[in-house]
Amino acid sequence: MRAIANIISIICVFAFFGCNDSKNQNLSLDEGTTSSVTISEESVSLTTQIPPELIEGTPQPIKVPNLELAPQKAPTILVPNNTDLLSIGMPIAASDDFPIIGELEYITDGDKDAGEGYFVELMDGLQWIQIDLQAPSVINAIWIWHYHSQKRAYHDVVVQVSNDANFASNVTTLFNNDYDNSSELGKGSDFPYVESRFGKLINAEGTEARYVRLYSNGNTSNDMNHYIEVEVYGKSSP
Repeated sequence: MRAIANIISIICVFAFFGCNDSKNQNLSLDEGTTSSVTISEESVSLTTQIPPELIEGTPQPIKVPNLELAPQKAPTILVPNNTDLLSIGMPIAASDDFPIIGELEYITDGDKDAGEGYFVELMDGLQWIQIDLQAPSVINAIWIWHYHSQKRAYHDVVVQVSNDANFASNVTTLFNNDYDNSSELGKGSDFPYVESRFGKLINAEGTEARYVRLYSNGNTSNDMNHYIEVEVYGKSSP
């Protein structure tokens, strides 16, 4: 009889879970014992409009260690299905207030094409750009296009987020391929990569922040720093 009672109890447990639609379900099996079942939020693959290929000039040799080759197709990650493009039209600041070529507004205008009139060139040395999302936000992904009309790799690419506009406190580093700490932002473990029209997609894993700052320190073709577009995906915090 006890065996039959146990079988009936098990059937009741499965029936309970099958009929309850809540995302988080707690069920008391025995006194002092609780089993928790969590149904994760639905996720989708993040996609964006990929610009056409435009290769110009003669590429220079790319001599950096652990180089990640250019992808042959667009990268993708899973993000919550309520993820939005937060950065479009948002204000941009930079360590170089007067770009050599272009305007800072290009970086969040939604246009990822290559060639003249689409990119911003900042002076040599370690430089940064900063996007103000206007409010603390849950950031799921950051997609970056530096300059993709020529095969090259940018040095000391570091991506950080914070709720402090000066990045003096509560800074989270999402990506860092500075393998020798020449940026003095800390030695990174991510790989240098070849620029392509597919951009570089970084998983921000739901980090909460208002400001997004991106560093670079020249590239394998010249000493300048360039940006075509940066897309920040997530959800504004309530």
